[in-house]
Amino acid sequence: MTRLPAITDLMDEHGVSRGVVLRAFSVLRKDGAAEPVPGGRWRVVREGQRTDRRPLAERLTDVFADDGLEVGAAFPSASALCERFGVSRPTVTKALGKLEAAGWLSEGGQGKLRTVRALPNREESSSL
Repeated sequence: MTRLPAITDLMDEHGVSRGVVLRAFSVLRKDGAAEPVPGGRWRVVREGQRTDRRPLAERLTDVFADDGLEVGAAFPSASALCERFGVSRPTVTKALGKLEAAGWLSEGGQGKLRTVRALPNREESSSL
């Protein structure tokens, strides 16, 4: 992911107002060339790149089918999920907690392997 500079950095570097920067970003967003990311930053959207806007917990339910997991199988580690989805460890931990609360995963912990307890169906996964 290519991140664009923060709005304040662009204002300082180019001596322009916040409004000018925001208008430029709105044009880039309208053209599909950039999108906002947390922290007041923007990222470049590559042509043909698909962005999944669903919450991480919902995207994690796809792992069951994508990886062909069955009940009792080991679920990917938090580290592997961080890399796979490009998010921070606390974000993954929170999403895994939701899957545990829904009864789909066994409780994890430091050095403890999470296993699949049940397989979500489409209706259940969209309720996260």
